[in-house]
Amino acid sequence: MPKNDLLIRSLLRQPVERTPVWMMRQAGRYLPEYRKVREQAGDFLSLCMNPELACEVTMQPLDRYRFDAAILFSDILTIPHAMGLGLHFVEGEGPKFHHPVRHSEDIKALPVPDPEDDLGYVCDAVRLIHKTLDGRVPLIGFSGSPWTLACYMVEGGSSRDFRKVKGLLYEQPQLMHELLEKLTNAVSAYLNAQISAGVEVVMVFDTWGGVLSAEDYQHFSLNYTARIAEKVPQEIPSVLFTKGGGQWLEAMADSGFDGLGLDWTTSITSARHRVGDKVALQGNMDPLTLYASPVVIEQRVERVLRQFGHGSGHVFNLGHGILPDIDPAHVEAMVEAVHKISPQFHRE
Repeated sequence: MPKNDLLIRSLLRQPVERTPVWMMRQAGRYLPEYRKVREQAGDFLSLCMNPELACEVTMQPLDRYRFDAAILFSDILTIPHAMGLGLHFVEGEGPKFHHPVRHSEDIKALPVPDPEDDLGYVCDAVRLIHKTLDGRVPLIGFSGSPWTLACYMVEGGSSRDFRKVKGLLYEQPQLMHELLEKLTNAVSAYLNAQISAGVEVVMVFDTWGGVLSAEDYQHFSLNYTARIAEKVPQEIPSVLFTKGGGQWLEAMADSGFDGLGLDWTTSITSARHRVGDKVALQGNMDPLTLYASPVVIEQRVERVLRQFGHGSGHVFNLGHGILPDIDPAHVEAMVEAVHKISPQFHRE
């Protein structure tokens, strides 16, 4: 157990002295020291695939801020890359695949990667980070959800309207299920390999679950993430984050995860009322709040804490990842506000 186990206790809804805080994309482009290492690596993917540099950038935010967790520096698209789709990043456009999957033969030909072989650089990074942390704070591992990975794989990259992946879902639902089945097996094996290598919490990012209808979300996203939750060891806390998924919280709370991530469009007060004590809640300050002054940031932090209310089961976070041009001093203002204000919500 890490020396600072606030995150783990909060996700298990156990009493804590204050609300733990970490931040999605806390290792990344808003830090000048990260940009130097990225330049040294040559490109983003090379940085992800270098365990020593991935360890270095994972540790950078912990050297600056009083975060209560480290999160593995990697990318959600490592699994499709290991499947041979030819991941690359285009400046100003984001991730692209040389070989998107659009047809039955494409999907049938996809291998399920061996995490220690095809994704060994990730496991090596986890082992190195775990050793470097030396029990300081928990290490979070993660993967994209099967549906979110499928979106990128079928679209060939990012998308505004998801016409190709939704076209496949509507026209050939069984083929979509075949792809999601394969991805579910890959994600489950990947997360368990990260756990074996040293992560103490796992998170599934269902970034594009919110683009589905309610019925399709259940059938093509949540059913598969729930199966992943079943395959994660019970003693490892798990978190599901579905961006735009606030309308499905009750179903998500029954899916087997210990915590649910909330984006900023969902009321954390309402969410707590709806899920009761089934799961912890993570979030959910609007990332753009960090453009405001430190005084306003502290006020907004207090508002989120007050909206959750007293008691355990809250992990403070943004409602999505930090943006790259945020002033690092504003991150410190957020973190210090959580440290300063949250203890009052955990007193008897």
